[in-house]
Formats: sequence, structure tokens, C-alpha cells
Amino acid sequence: MPPFQLTRTLPEDATDAALRADVLDGLTATPKSLPPKWFYDARGSELFEEITVLPEYYPTRAEREILLARSGEIAAATGARTLVELGSGSSEKTRHLLDALPDLHSYLPVDVSESALKAAAQALLAERPGLSVHALIADFTRTLALPQSPGPRLVVFLGGTVGNLLPAERAAFLHAVRGLLVPGDSLLLGTDLVKDEDVLVAAYDDAAGVTAEFNKNVLAVIDRELGADFDASDFDHVARWDRGHEWIEMRLRARSALTVKIPELDLVVQFEKGEELRTEVSAKFRQEGVRTELAAAGLELREWWTDSEGRFALSLSGPHQ
Repeated sequence: MPPFQLTRTLPEDATDAALRADVLDGLTATPKSLPPKWFYDARGSELFEEITVLPEYYPTRAEREILLARSGEIAAATGARTLVELGSGSSEKTRHLLDALPDLHSYLPVDVSESALKAAAQALLAERPGLSVHALIADFTRTLALPQSPGPRLVVFLGGTVGNLLPAERAAFLHAVRGLLVPGDSLLLGTDLVKDEDVLVAAYDDAAGVTAEFNKNVLAVIDRELGADFDASDFDHVARWDRGHEWIEMRLRARSALTVKIPELDLVVQFEKGEELRTEVSAKFRQEGVRTELAAAGLELREWWTDSEGRFALSLSGPHQ
């Protein structure tokens, strides 16, 4: 088997079709909304990397702290020979796990971005010539089939990204992940935890305004890809804590009444002054809630690790024995 394989499970035009569908559905709904995955074009990815090192944005540092401290325990508990990473991106944090797994044979990164997968694989193989990388161009929120690889498998979903899924989407996702696992396999899940409201809001509304620019970048994506005439200066960035749902919402609020044309969709969208477009939900979790959601999907919570300040958690679960 060659050290690097790339398998496309999405049609070439899948991203364009999904963007069109999401924009049409989201901007004609009441209230208006867009899924957060459209932040991440090249510019959006650069901005998010800037966000991860901001003083207000603790999740990346907290998760890295856990990985550095606990990768050996994760390796011992799983004995993984295949590491599957959903939404792998640059595979940066995964290196801590790759280094800790002594019997690792295969790494299967899953991402919608072919360029990100190729760049990450190239870097990993240069550092670890004995590793086999089989990258999948796939959307982890859809039905996913994994190629043959030696077990046990460890599926990882880091960064707290699971919190971007609404509760019904999250339940469907966890059920789908459970369907990938056989006895002896494991899921390592990153979840941001409920904490002081001021700390949470600041993480999504930093003083330097980087998150505001990141939020507005979704408008630039729609302008470029669908010929729209959004002007980012017409909107204010909003981040708020929803106590009832225990999630952060990011929104874009229209500064005045305005009309946006999206020629590629033959669509005209009206915004009232003060009307908000929701661009992200980021749920925060408690241990018992995570345990309950995993159990509903047929997964048993086995290990729970947090950073030293109790801000973020990695949980290890597996199929009920």
C-alpha cells in the first residue's frame, strides 16, 4: 500500500451545491441563518488560526494542554492501530496522538478540503515516514464509509466542533459515528464546558476584532461564490450567551434596512434595521450531558479529562459491551 492515498467520496461540485442550498434555505427562512462551515475559505481559515492564539480564546490552548498531558493514557486505553480524524484540517493537534500511539499503522483524516488534506499528509509523512495516510474528501455530517484498516480504531473529533451541531444534528452525528465502531474501537470527543458568561462571550467577541472579521467573512464567501452584493460594513458582529440552551450564538446584525441581491440564486433578500442573521451556534457542555448524549447513541463514556482550569474536556467512549 502506498504511504499516501486520497479518496474522494463527494462529487466535484458538492461544495458549490451545498453552499447554494444552505444560502437559499437559510436566507429565506425566518429567522435567517447560515451554517458555520462557510466561514472556512482560505481567508476564514487564516482568521481562525489568528483567533486560536488570542488571549480571550482559551479552547485551543485548553485542549492542547489535555492532549499533551493525556495522550499516553489515551494510547494505553485504546491500543489504536488506526486513527480516524473527522474535520482534520491541518492535523496540527493530532500530532500529539500520533506520537503517543506506538502501534499506529494508519491515519485516516476526513475533511471537505482536498488542499488541506494534501498539505497535512505531506507534512506528516515527511515527519513520520513509516505512517500510512489514507485521506478522505468527505463531509462527516453525512453518511461516511471508512476504508479497510487495522483495528482497533480511534475516531477523534476535536476542537469542540461538535458544539456547532444543533441537538438533533448532534444526535444523528453520534449515531453515525457509533455505526463506524465495532467492539474495541473508541471515540475521543472534544467538548467546551459551561463556564462564566463573561469568559464565554469574550472568547467570541475579542477586543482586537478578529472574530468579528471572521464572522463577516461568510458574507465575502457568498459574494465571491454566488455573485452577491453583501457589504460587510452594513453589519455588526454580535456574540451572546443563551442561558436556556447553554450555547453561544454568533450573529450579524443589519445596521440599517437593506436589500441584498444574489444573482446566482436569482434571489433578493431584505433585511430590516436591527435584523440578525445567525451564523454559528457553539454549545457548551457538562459531563452528565455528554454522558447522556453518548448513551443515547449507544456509546459508553469511559474516561473524562479536563485541562487544569476545567474549561474544556476530552471524553473517551466506546460501544456498549
